[in-house]
Amino acid sequence: MKRLIATLSLLAMLTACHTSSTKENPLLTESTLDYQAPDFSKIRPAHFIPAIEEGIRIQLAEIDSITSNTAAPTFENTVLAYEKSGRLLARATSILSGLVGADGTEELQKIDEETTPMLSAHHDALLLNEKLFARVKAVYDQRSSLQGEDLRLTEVLYDQFVHEGALLSAADKEALKKINSEIAVLQTKFTNQVNAGTKEAAVLVDKVEELDGLSEEAITRAAEAATAAGHKGKYLLEQTNTSRPGYLADLNNRDVRRRVLEASLSRCSGGDSTNTHPTITRIAALRAEKAKLLGLPNFASWVLSDQMAGRPEAVERLISQLAPACRAKVAADVAELEAFAQQTEGKDFKLAAWDLDYYAERLKKAKYDLNEADLKPYLVLDSVLKNGVFYAANQLYGLTFKPRPDIPVYADGVQVYEVFDQDNTPMALFYTDYFRRPTKTGGAWMSNFVQQSSLFGTKPVIYNVCNFEAPAKGAPAFLTSSDVETLFHEFGHALHGLFASQKYETLSGTNTPRDFVEMPSQFNEHWMTDSVVLRHYARHYKTGEPMPQALIDKMKAAATYGQSYALAENLAAVTIDMAWGMLPAGTKITDVDAFEREALARAGLDFALVPPRYRSAYYLHVFAGGYASGYYSYLWTEVLDHNIYEWFAAHGGLTRENGQRFREMVLSRGNTAPVGTFFTNFTGLTEPDMSSLLRFRGLTK
Repeated sequence: MKRLIATLSLLAMLTACHTSSTKENPLLTESTLDYQAPDFSKIRPAHFIPAIEEGIRIQLAEIDSITSNTAAPTFENTVLAYEKSGRLLARATSILSGLVGADGTEELQKIDEETTPMLSAHHDALLLNEKLFARVKAVYDQRSSLQGEDLRLTEVLYDQFVHEGALLSAADKEALKKINSEIAVLQTKFTNQVNAGTKEAAVLVDKVEELDGLSEEAITRAAEAATAAGHKGKYLLEQTNTSRPGYLADLNNRDVRRRVLEASLSRCSGGDSTNTHPTITRIAALRAEKAKLLGLPNFASWVLSDQMAGRPEAVERLISQLAPACRAKVAADVAELEAFAQQTEGKDFKLAAWDLDYYAERLKKAKYDLNEADLKPYLVLDSVLKNGVFYAANQLYGLTFKPRPDIPVYADGVQVYEVFDQDNTPMALFYTDYFRRPTKTGGAWMSNFVQQSSLFGTKPVIYNVCNFEAPAKGAPAFLTSSDVETLFHEFGHALHGLFASQKYETLSGTNTPRDFVEMPSQFNEHWMTDSVVLRHYARHYKTGEPMPQALIDKMKAAATYGQSYALAENLAAVTIDMAWGMLPAGTKITDVDAFEREALARAGLDFALVPPRYRSAYYLHVFAGGYASGYYSYLWTEVLDHNIYEWFAAHGGLTRENGQRFREMVLSRGNTAPVGTFFTNFTGLTEPDMSSLLRFRGLTK
């Protein structure tokens, strides 16, 4: 629902603080820029706390107005009034959240730490408000007179109140508030620990010879990073948010590969301030206590109760259906890979985890006469974005994009495009922020600065953030094939937001259950390798010539190569997440590493050479990113997206007719109905067909 998370002990101060700065605070009023885009030329860190405090004060007054109304509860004076509340707070928190993730300076991190408990308590002050819930329940109980979005909004709001504890006793509500507040503080602490620990886990290399195999651009970046860290003349190999940095496939020096992977896997697990183990175990214990308070056996049961999957058993079934085929394929692929490596390293050579990507890339070259170096000259960011991502959106949905350099941005390298619909109607702004920076959280994501709502007359203002390696000075921004996939993926989220056409912000765009929201993004990845789209964007950076058909054929032939490893690391990460979420209240975990190992062994996913995509110690999705007991959603929605793509393939593929049908039946519907009905109505399937995922991954025929 609304972006609220909030602390009651601080609320008494709200009207007394920062009054001298309110007149000059741009967050306190709606932006006058097109689409109400944030005016980053005026917004300063000092503006956020006063705006959030004022936003909380105003919304509490708005809620008081609802609860003190002596008239009988109606949709208009209760549910709609609640939907209209909190506009200032939503504006300030959405901008702060965007900046903390994409350009989280120390100053912004401190502001985030200070406001997190405030927002957590405010969230509870709303959803645990007995008088407010009584009025919402009264409207809900008489909902037979409502229809359309009015009915859906009432149902969603009532369910959210119940989900968040509105039916608890007064004593249990107070206990829940304390738990929520502590969890919110710990999640912010975890994020900061992981960011610091990931930086500390960078590997310092003395000699350039040790970086043999890396591109000139990568070596230049490593030298610049070392200089920035005070090690001029040396080289610093920075870590990514995932377990296996991409350059493990390129480094010829085996010992450097070992150092990089071991540093990645052990980060945030040492004895210093970046050790997240105490933070993790406390978060897990608090979540289990929260579930117990809410009458559920574990946190995963609480999380999934309002998701498409419904129950943890559905996720366990997903894992059990995929694990056997994955195990068998990993075993076969590893045996083949080790035999291949022994041809050059000797018959006694044994693969280690840090060798997997390196020899896999070389076996790929041997089997398909293809490696990333072959593709690189044809995968330049500007062309992939404009001639690939934007082009596919035009062919499917009729969208066009125009640069808006007049719109202020929050950091160098950020670009803004205005999006026009098929009839040339202006419909949205789209920000791109693609290159890694020290202040950016790892990973890639999409979100809104402004949410679509016809009630408020707002159109979407959306951003995509990635962590691609910045190009060397004067050089093109080359992407890996994985980067290209990420670009299409995140733009799939953007499309889901761009096509929002709801009256109510709560139901708009990507405000759907988590195990559905990843479907549009993963579906959009398919157009990366569509023959028409690929030939349009994959052009040589010097000559402009399209990628040769022979190279395209090789790339498609190799598309399922290594998918067993990708699925294995994903399933392992899902298993770790669910293990934490399934803990009963009172369980004490004293050894995080042992807990991980045991969970993976039980599931048969303890692969010696394929580490989980994320280990607990740096698992931002689960312990800070809103995906606790929800990381399965990537695999769940992958099944959905393959089912939908198979429908496209059976009906002519990339056509405007198909795109329009998908837009009208799925992408533009937001949360205006149970999302499973969108899937069923579009595909004709009553249940997701799991076999499609195994086929697309190349694990079965």
